[in-house]
Amino acid sequence: MIRLTVLYNLQPYVDEVEFLEWRLTDHQVENMAVQGVLCSDFSRITEGWPVDLKPPYQFMTTADWPNMESYRNDFYDEDYQAKLRENIKMLKDPIFLVSEILIHETKEANQ
Repeated sequence: MIRLTVLYNLQPYVDEVEFLEWRLTDHQVENMAVQGVLCSDFSRITEGWPVDLKPPYQFMTTADWPNMESYRNDFYDEDYQAKLRENIKMLKDPIFLVSEILIHETKEANQ
């Protein structure tokens, strides 16, 4: 499985409340509508470690694809890249990381 992780802050002129309203609704729907995407998570970064570390990023988005071919077909699609270039204008200091998940485990919530 391939995971795209995006770490970022907001540009100073971006209203955080409006950004969150868009990110948690319309943009999440767009992310999940990408054909190969298996899941997409959005997080606010609240703490760092060690305890006194101030995290350098405010938000994190992840999206998973079944394989590298699917990721590359979707992510580098011309229409997707056009939307990305527009959306990225709201972000400050974004870092895009692509990783290959070598192991993935989950626990039952009621354990």
